[in-house]
Amino acid sequence: MINTTCAYCGVGCGITATVTGPRSVQIKGDAEHPANHGRLCSKGTHLGETVSLEGRLLHPMIGDNRATWDQALDLVAGRMRDCIAEHGPDSVAFYVSGQLLTEDYYAANKLMKGFVGSANIDTNSRLCMASAVAAHNRAFGEDVVPCSYEDLEEADLILLVGSNTAWCHPVIWQRIEAAREKRGTRLVVIDPRRTETAEQADLYVPVAPDGDVALFNALLAEMRERGLLDEGYLAERVEVDAGFWSELAPYRRPRAGGGPATCGTGQRVDQESGAPACAGATASFAAELARQAGIPAATFTQLADLVAAHPRTVTLFSQGANQSVCGTDKGNAIINLHLATGRINRPGAGPFSITGQPNAMGGREVGGLANMLACHLGFTNDERDAVARFWQAPNICTGPGLKAVDLFRAVHDGRIKFLWVMATNPAVSMPDSGFVREALARCPTVVVSDVIADTDTGRFAHIRLPALAWGEKDGTVTNSERRVSRQRALFAPPGEARADWRIVAQVAERLGWGEHFAWDHPAGVFREFAAMTGLAAERGKVLDLTALANLDDAAYETMAPFQWGGAYPLAHGYPTPSGKARLVSVAPAEPHTDSAYPLRLNTVRYRDQWHTMTRTGLSPTLSQHRPEALLEVHPQDALAQGLSDGGLARVESASGASVFRVRVTATQRPGEICVPMHWTDAMACGARANRLPGQGTDPISGQPGFKNAAARVQPVKPEWRAFVASREAIAPAGLLYWSRSRIPGGWLTELAGEGAVDLGALLPAGERVEVVDVARGMRRIVVQGGDGSLAAALYLTRSGDLPRRDWIAAQLGGGEAHPVELLAGRPSTPMVERGAIVCVCHGVGEKDIAAAFEVGAATVAAIGAATCAGTNCGSCRPAIARLLEACNAREREAAE
Repeated sequence: MINTTCAYCGVGCGITATVTGPRSVQIKGDAEHPANHGRLCSKGTHLGETVSLEGRLLHPMIGDNRATWDQALDLVAGRMRDCIAEHGPDSVAFYVSGQLLTEDYYAANKLMKGFVGSANIDTNSRLCMASAVAAHNRAFGEDVVPCSYEDLEEADLILLVGSNTAWCHPVIWQRIEAAREKRGTRLVVIDPRRTETAEQADLYVPVAPDGDVALFNALLAEMRERGLLDEGYLAERVEVDAGFWSELAPYRRPRAGGGPATCGTGQRVDQESGAPACAGATASFAAELARQAGIPAATFTQLADLVAAHPRTVTLFSQGANQSVCGTDKGNAIINLHLATGRINRPGAGPFSITGQPNAMGGREVGGLANMLACHLGFTNDERDAVARFWQAPNICTGPGLKAVDLFRAVHDGRIKFLWVMATNPAVSMPDSGFVREALARCPTVVVSDVIADTDTGRFAHIRLPALAWGEKDGTVTNSERRVSRQRALFAPPGEARADWRIVAQVAERLGWGEHFAWDHPAGVFREFAAMTGLAAERGKVLDLTALANLDDAAYETMAPFQWGGAYPLAHGYPTPSGKARLVSVAPAEPHTDSAYPLRLNTVRYRDQWHTMTRTGLSPTLSQHRPEALLEVHPQDALAQGLSDGGLARVESASGASVFRVRVTATQRPGEICVPMHWTDAMACGARANRLPGQGTDPISGQPGFKNAAARVQPVKPEWRAFVASREAIAPAGLLYWSRSRIPGGWLTELAGEGAVDLGALLPAGERVEVVDVARGMRRIVVQGGDGSLAAALYLTRSGDLPRRDWIAAQLGGGEAHPVELLAGRPSTPMVERGAIVCVCHGVGEKDIAAAFEVGAATVAAIGAATCAGTNCGSCRPAIARLLEACNAREREAAE
């Protein structure tokens, strides 16, 4: 039994793993880990389905040819050396990832900034958390999250901003649910979409895209009007610029001729206190808010009343707030509310940025962002000199490097000629990914370190280096609450795969800097990083791990999770020159309009998938929930654009286009659409969401705006539709649409096209049994392997319906169906109808839940007791609640 940490989100759940075979493992939550206390989400629960060697990169590759490590590393070092000599250090760049361990990140950052001499190293965390980092630095003087998970259990009010927590951070959602049950904690969800999380809230606030600054400015102004600012805390602990309050509420303006100030309705406001001299101030703020943030006045009043009544407030904000061209201002608007009301540095209160990746925080600590040097230090002469001395670095970089979007622009225009990508897939995940692919294709040298042999980015690589995956890595990660935990190896390195830190060190050695990278164990890298944080501590920073700088290898092996900075790291002062935090003036974003692209596009995450699906896409269980990428569109827009539920649609923007399956739903607001960010060219011919957002970024953080792109839609009407269940994956060319998902024993591929059907591209060789109905344009083919088992089955129609997929797919995983049954698409004995799977942890379908309701299970808890649905990770509980509401509605209708 080995204690390790989950591979997925920034919650940082502890796992107890028991290896059961050469590449198999039993996964359980670690009951002793303070992040999750034994809980796991669906993705963590099914990690065991993703540890096979399927699709792995196991040997170094130069072009399409296998190479030795010496050949590959010599070539990497040689090309880097030549590039620096001819074009200077800024012609080299690293693009790294929150999937790296802290030790990997540290080694890469040290090589680039200290020895290559450029700060052109940035991380995919730029795409998810950079705006929160910038907001922390502006308000606190350092990138410090001032909360802990325990605060969620101590809060009386939780505001979720741009976070579908039930899906994206299910273990956090369980803690919120527990607080609501135990102490009656009220929950508000602020989101343009009525998500599964929003459906369970006490109040849902349907903010317009990028309306968050207007909303939180109005909330702060309203708390001031009600006399609910903490004047003592403001005086003692916070810097407030002279013009802050007038800039906060510009619609409260003096009367012409110097008379008394008025609120938005023309009512008098006391000049000295700023408080309204009449009733109706709330209505004026709400009216302005309704215009700027798209929120009804009554909803704002409800929200303001909740905030006013509950001083123990935590505001949890995530990608919906950060992935914006005004994300930093959103973060500061949230922080301003907490600072001004004193709702920070005490139990149950604070602004809480929750990260998306398992080690986004660790990368921020060591300097993985291009605008930081290392260990929360910047680029002043003092900081640069201190780092140069510590590293004994001959070529310390002189200033910040290029942030992600600008970095790929520099690759595209030829300024960067050597790019090393580690543990990430920017050809899919970057905005305007078509432009990024052009950049990769133009770059003279692209090196990719990855665990997967075939990725969209790897297809552009000149050199591919096999890295260790989760379950093989050994090092540390830091979660959203600053808790450092160990990831430990469960399996021996497969093939010739190596740790990322070791790969970096071996390149450094070939460049002549080996003595500075002479680690023989990840513990040595960690000790050096821990010692280096002393430079930050000497300069008044909170980050300080120096107590662990002399940790020996044995103690590193047994290191228990710990939280740097304690529960309230800013309680005794802020790391600013004055020791005070800062209120930062932020202005609401101007609304976006584009007549050519009238819809607003949001990109989202799915409950059971992760990033670009290189890991979760291998799990049959996790693929059940959303096997295809869905375009979610309001019925009003679907009608206007001629879209049908279950049909296909092309989404277009100024940057590109992708094709998606349509889901018509009232959870989308009219004029707004959303698509998931997970699908790649390896999994579908369309559905690549990040073709669509443009290159616009937040001017402070450099984070791209994924959440509010201009788009339009049009229906795609194929001549034929089909699906194939097959043992081997297929990727047919020239179709309007195909998308595949994992099933037991193979793959399920949805298809749509025009003209003739190329059966050779869709089916393997083998004995075929076929039925054709020319009149209806129907064709069904079953292919049997040499042992008589099912190798593939194709179902195609030009005008009719296709059979259900679940029973057919199950036959690849060991079914014994007769070919006649397979051609019919159903068993000879009627099967139990279970409906769409709701709970993947326990395999419970919609009809299972309806049946339990019929015999008296009328609550989510009762459904759990009857079926086990919702009793593991809890991410399906909002869906169960929605199904119960539908059951109750049908029962009421029947009674009437």
